[in-house]
Amino acid sequence: MKYPDRKAEDNVSTVMQFVLLGFSDLPQLQGLLFVVFSIMYMIILIGNSLIIIITRLDVALQKPMYFFLANFSFLEICYVSVTLPRILVDLLTQNRSISMLECATQMCFLFMLGSTECFLLAVMAYDRYVAICNPLHYPLIMNHKMCIQLAVGSWIIGIPVQIGQTWKIFSLHFCDCNQINHFFCDIPPILKLACGDTSVHEVTLYVVATLFIAVPFVLILASYSKIIFTILRLPTARGRAKVFSTCSSHLLVVLLFFGSGAITYLWPKSSHSAGMDKLLSLFYTIVTPMFNPMIYSLRNKDVIAALRKLFLKK
Repeated sequence: MKYPDRKAEDNVSTVMQFVLLGFSDLPQLQGLLFVVFSIMYMIILIGNSLIIIITRLDVALQKPMYFFLANFSFLEICYVSVTLPRILVDLLTQNRSISMLECATQMCFLFMLGSTECFLLAVMAYDRYVAICNPLHYPLIMNHKMCIQLAVGSWIIGIPVQIGQTWKIFSLHFCDCNQINHFFCDIPPILKLACGDTSVHEVTLYVVATLFIAVPFVLILASYSKIIFTILRLPTARGRAKVFSTCSSHLLVVLLFFGSGAITYLWPKSSHSAGMDKLLSLFYTIVTPMFNPMIYSLRNKDVIAALRKLFLKK
């Protein structure tokens, strides 16, 4: 992706704040968008909080699979809270300015949590692989210590890389325009505001995206190829359906999250517009986290039973 080559020496960076254009191109829908996003945020908070609560309280859910699901639900709350409250404030106040420090902080946390989500989904796929393909060794392999190590590793693996990438992006000189054509501080639209050659930063972004999107996705594919092969070897259709139901929810979440993320950061930018970037970003930052609790609860009998016990408990 090539951006206009503007000379940094002629435009010394005086930009101290940016303006998030967000959905300003829809002036008649600001109130409606505020209501819709507020409802979505409440659904995300309530749905994921319920999953965390039931996995802590219900004895039947004291398993590695639900330990990772609780981590995933907490991650989704954090991930959405990086962007959605800011969107709501912008829609309510129409003051879309954001300082450079706030923008860098938002970007850094968003990509750190995004990296965590990619690897945590890979860990969840590995958990299903061990449970289905090596059931006799499952308690030994996925013991409490291993679960903690895998969860902590997923949470911290992206921290140094994303801090370094954020520092590198905001070390650039920025030209006269400070308007970010997005609803959060994302790297591609910010690079468009930079003076001079940004090709090194574009390559870095692509390498990091490959590391944190493509690599976990390949690991997930490897796990599910083994799982599918094992399922197909089961003697009865009922047995195959039962085993597949335990991982179909996770597979659906993987396809939703990685699909939109890969198109955003790995496909050539010339193939989609700024409007398409916003739509895809909206999908993996807000829409997918909203549907995740529904996907996991509606397709999981253990979770449904735990929710019933929670709400019917006197």
